[in-house]
Amino acid sequence: MADEPFINGNVAPVAAGDFVIIRGGGIMLVCEAAIGQRPVILFCGPDMAVSGEELALLTTGQHAQGGPAKPLRASLLSEWGTGISGPSGLIAHHSGEDWATDLRIEKITQHSSNHVDIECADKAANIRTLHVLTIDSGSGVLSLSSRITNISPKPLSVEWCSAAVLPLDPRFTRLLGFSGKWASEFQVEEIALFRGGYIRENKSGRTSHDNFPGLYAGTDTTCEDSGLAAAFHLAWSGNSRVRVDCSQGGAASVQMGELLLPGEIQLGPDESYHTPVLKACWSKLGYSDLSQRLHRHLESSILGKRIFDRPRPVHYNTWEAVYFDHSESRLLDLADKAAEVGAERFVLDDGWFGGRRNDSAGLGDWWVSPEVYPGGLHPIVNRVRALGMQFGLWFEPEMVNPDSDLYRNHPSWILAAPGVDIISSRNQYTLDLTQQAVTDYLFEKMALLVAEYSIDYIKWDMNRDTHFPGSKGRGAMHRQTNAVYHLIAKLRAAFPTLEIESCSSGGARADYGILRHTDRVWTSDNNDARHRQHIQRGASYFLPLRVTGSHVGPQKCHITGRIFSMEFRAASAIFGHMGMELDLAKESPEDRAILARAIALHKRHRDLIHGGRLHRLDTAPSMLAMGVVAQDRAEALFSCALLDMLVETRPPQLRFTGIDPVKSYRIKLIWPDRNISVSSPSILEAANLLGTGTIFSGAALMEYGIQMPLIMPDNCLIYHLKAEN
Repeated sequence: MADEPFINGNVAPVAAGDFVIIRGGGIMLVCEAAIGQRPVILFCGPDMAVSGEELALLTTGQHAQGGPAKPLRASLLSEWGTGISGPSGLIAHHSGEDWATDLRIEKITQHSSNHVDIECADKAANIRTLHVLTIDSGSGVLSLSSRITNISPKPLSVEWCSAAVLPLDPRFTRLLGFSGKWASEFQVEEIALFRGGYIRENKSGRTSHDNFPGLYAGTDTTCEDSGLAAAFHLAWSGNSRVRVDCSQGGAASVQMGELLLPGEIQLGPDESYHTPVLKACWSKLGYSDLSQRLHRHLESSILGKRIFDRPRPVHYNTWEAVYFDHSESRLLDLADKAAEVGAERFVLDDGWFGGRRNDSAGLGDWWVSPEVYPGGLHPIVNRVRALGMQFGLWFEPEMVNPDSDLYRNHPSWILAAPGVDIISSRNQYTLDLTQQAVTDYLFEKMALLVAEYSIDYIKWDMNRDTHFPGSKGRGAMHRQTNAVYHLIAKLRAAFPTLEIESCSSGGARADYGILRHTDRVWTSDNNDARHRQHIQRGASYFLPLRVTGSHVGPQKCHITGRIFSMEFRAASAIFGHMGMELDLAKESPEDRAILARAIALHKRHRDLIHGGRLHRLDTAPSMLAMGVVAQDRAEALFSCALLDMLVETRPPQLRFTGIDPVKSYRIKLIWPDRNISVSSPSILEAANLLGTGTIFSGAALMEYGIQMPLIMPDNCLIYHLKAEN
């Protein structure tokens, strides 16, 4: 018997109106969505004037030899029952049965032009799903999530569920992944797309140093300021899986979701599992435009508004000045010196509590050490406030040392897998926050201190991976991650003005999930100025300068051993949420004066740094350049760091981007505030860049560029551009 006629991948034509389209911020998503059929995303990307009927007809498939009689198409989750040969976006079963799920649309609710809910069910497998798709009209960022509900009297095991399975534009040929390690986070890896799968799995119990849940895609010609590009990020602070799969037929897809432990999600009747939210956006204007979209979305829809009420204060953090060697007199002197150079917030780091004289004891005993601070922290807090600074305090609430009163009294309060030896790391265990008694203890101790000292800011650290996150014999990382969120939210409700930094031995917990509850991320424990240039550039693909902690470190970095000038150290910290992490008493008066001038420079321009649009520049490998341009393009600040010897005899032209080609700009070199060219005269004198500057057209600065002076490596130039009539 001959096959039935095949049109558009179904036995019969799709009726008019059996499509949903959402739009916003120059982005659109088109989904074929007929009641009783599978939801199929036909297109997601830059907006265009097109109907669903057109796209369905344009993608008409046909029988291919060796394949199914009717072409198979990916659905929102491409579950096993669809027959798609690629990996399923949903793996769930009832004790090994009902595994070949085939979800069909039951209801579509289009709330607005940019928000639709699609409800599906597999009545044979007794599973129901809700897919929420929303495009932020301001930024064009698409948010997707799925909810899986068990409608069977039998328990449902969910082993994997992506937020969605998104088709990847076939024009994309390259992926940018984000890897690294401790002290070397946000390293960008470029990979050519290939037949098969690209997979990154993180089971560290935090966002991780080495497998950031984010991805960029581009073509062979995509660069920072031109070309088709896409970005994807899973807003989740626990275990995760990122994968891109390209089939033999050429179709590629992206999946992102929570990496679940065996048996971790067991749903009883009418219970549900909610996936983390997948963020996605597209652009025809290159990678920097994607970053700007993600930054706008984070700032408008995720971050708390308290950090927009006032300028972001310049930090002074005590860690690399004193480590565990606390003394009241020394800290009072550091507070004086921090205020002298321009600090606006003083943060007391690890070592102030319990028996915490080193990293092997005291963690979990959250009370001020009477041996070190017989009068409590009041003398320090009072001096800090008298100097006009805010006061911040370090905590590591999720961890405990075996050598602590907390652990001795409550050895069952930790995450562990029965019969498995706990892996030693930093002399600490992970507390089980899924136990209510644990979170109650932590909230009580932290709230008492915040109230007593009117603490403005918490540096919330998490210094180890959690290898066996078990509670009562079962995997618990999903519940643990949500418990962290809930504990922070409870503190926030009690102290609405309290700011919290997400630190995780550096940048191991920096994602849009934790930033729904915190105000800043510590990008890395590595304050090596040269390495920081790379780390901060990598972080900027997802994180705006407003939230990325960027500190001036000591002359000799304790991690790399390299030595840098104060001019370079300070310049490398200006573009971000600026701070310091060094012993000011050991810096020369001359270097403290340079630091004070750099902080003053940051303060003069921080509204622009934190409120402008970020642009990364494409440069030679020996250089890194980036800038921020005011929303009205009337002003801009660009940083260009030379990190190695140039191959060429003559330095390159620096071509700016993002400014207005029809405007004229007065350009000055504002850092360093002296001539560091190795020979004279140079363009610094010719264009009077260290004086009143020179006016050039925006078109000339963008298309032709400005000649860089010949300088030594490990120097950073900062240019200021101001539009003039």
